[in-house]
Amino acid sequence: MSPQASLLPAVVLSLVLVVWVLTGLTHAQPKASVLDFSASLGNLLPSLSRPANSSRIFYGVMFDAGSTGTRIHVYTFIQKDPEELPVLDNEMFHSIKPGLSAYADTPEMGGYTVRQLLKVAKKTVPRLEWKRTPLVLKATAGLRLLPSEKAQALLEQVQDVFDESPFFVPDDSVSIMNGTNEGILAWVTVNFLTGHLYAETRKTVGILDLGGGSTQITFLPKSKKTIGSSPDDYIARIDMLNSTYELYTHRVFKSSCLPKKFREEWSFGGLTYIVSGIPDGESYVGYKLCYQEVLKVVKGIVHQPYELKDTSVFYAFSYYFDRAVDAGLIDRTQGGMLEVRDFKKRAKEVCNKMSKYHLISPFLCMDMTYITCLLKDGFGFKENTVLQLTKKVNNVETSWALGATFNHFQNLKIYR
Repeated sequence: MSPQASLLPAVVLSLVLVVWVLTGLTHAQPKASVLDFSASLGNLLPSLSRPANSSRIFYGVMFDAGSTGTRIHVYTFIQKDPEELPVLDNEMFHSIKPGLSAYADTPEMGGYTVRQLLKVAKKTVPRLEWKRTPLVLKATAGLRLLPSEKAQALLEQVQDVFDESPFFVPDDSVSIMNGTNEGILAWVTVNFLTGHLYAETRKTVGILDLGGGSTQITFLPKSKKTIGSSPDDYIARIDMLNSTYELYTHRVFKSSCLPKKFREEWSFGGLTYIVSGIPDGESYVGYKLCYQEVLKVVKGIVHQPYELKDTSVFYAFSYYFDRAVDAGLIDRTQGGMLEVRDFKKRAKEVCNKMSKYHLISPFLCMDMTYITCLLKDGFGFKENTVLQLTKKVNNVETSWALGATFNHFQNLKIYR
């Protein structure tokens, strides 16, 4: 596994962003027009006549320009009742590597990769629906790390590709998304797919997302003490379905725990770094030292919400899933349920026997220790807390992309 596939951007470069949804919603009865996603596009898109009382079928195309790859999600929605949420009928998903940030010095190539992925949308969305289908790209940590002029050059190339396409291109179709929104929209996605995103219910699931350049934890608290114990300047808000959620956001983390004698060049964000382990004789290398280094930063920076020790179900995906697979904890196809202590036990084994796991990834000790410390001493999960490790829910990718598509359908507002 190459260094680019590790958690180095998040761990070594102090680029981890933590997001907590920290308060209840303000009650307001949703209007039918608010829930009718397809109708909400009526003022923007050409009208298409349909028989009375017929189901509405509409599409959305979302590009996720991440730090390690670019992904396209083509969603097909069916809305039978304007007073209820639409049904996600299908998702067409495809990805390519590396991510847009790898083309910082050749932005034309970045635009080319997006143009190639756009072929997936053309094959999936009926031609008659192209002009009615929103086309959006959101870039995440990879572009956030680039110098502004290089990031802007890449975005302009993507905008040119979009403008040449036959799809509907909103005014804010190409942008860099901040880490706060990334966590919020992933929470929207998972709760929609698990059937919890309804106005009458308060039971939701939390999410844990760990990417190449950022991490998020997002949940809806049940206790007012959680809200009261959170610093005021960490609060953000989201308006969705005529309800308001208050949010918590914060930055974290820096460390390295690599095998002895390891030394390698690693490129990210247009820069090249030298990363290395601790040479023989300088210090003991293993789980204990690695954890101590990580813990110093986690305990000093990560705010621990009051109620996580007794909270409900959490879905964990992205690098949580990938590293659990690499460490032999779950099956790549099936996923599975793990306790926090399972990450801790395997992290100890990997770090204390680095030579055994070096061929899998020289970064596995660092990644597993980081995950363990973040869950246990950062977020405050108990060791017996059960996490659902998954890549998909109901055969749909668990990411912020579906939530971001809702954003463009429904004027979902996120603000601080």
